[in-house]
Amino acid sequence: MPGAAAGDAAAGASGPELARAVLDAARARRESAARTRKPGVTGAADGGGRRLRGYSGPGPDPRDPQPLGAVLERLMKARGWQQPAAEATVFGAWEKVVGPEIAQHSRPVKLEDGELTVEARSTAWATQLRLLAGSLLKRIAGEVGHNVVRKLHIHGPAAPSWSRGPRRVRGRGPRDTYG
Repeated sequence: MPGAAAGDAAAGASGPELARAVLDAARARRESAARTRKPGVTGAADGGGRRLRGYSGPGPDPRDPQPLGAVLERLMKARGWQQPAAEATVFGAWEKVVGPEIAQHSRPVKLEDGELTVEARSTAWATQLRLLAGSLLKRIAGEVGHNVVRKLHIHGPAAPSWSRGPRRVRGRGPRDTYG
């Protein structure tokens, strides 16, 4: 055994000779282990089963720190969350998707089966948005992806309703005001 020969030589040594004997024994152990090791087995990342230890060294390694965006992107792809994330972008980043002026006068209400319902601040803006529907669909597709929003339903603000409340009276309601 190589370590035993170095241990016998180190029995009478002290100081620098002892350190040299211990280093020679460690080097001999490492070389004998390298000769008996199977080629191609480098660690758990390659499916070898051994855990990688120490520094990763130059070049990419699975143990290296990863950017959070890259990790989230891999997770979303693995779980199939791309479509829900794109739909959430329509609501979460409405101003970025359609522009600040349009976002100031409209808001997305619901998105079902690729049909986005948008509520405008006034009937004039609803009419304007209906005219811009084609370009809005292109901008939305460019920002969040194709086939997330396929059709737009644009409506103006709803008229006030007197059907509920503490002072409700059954009957026809006001006919001469909003008719």
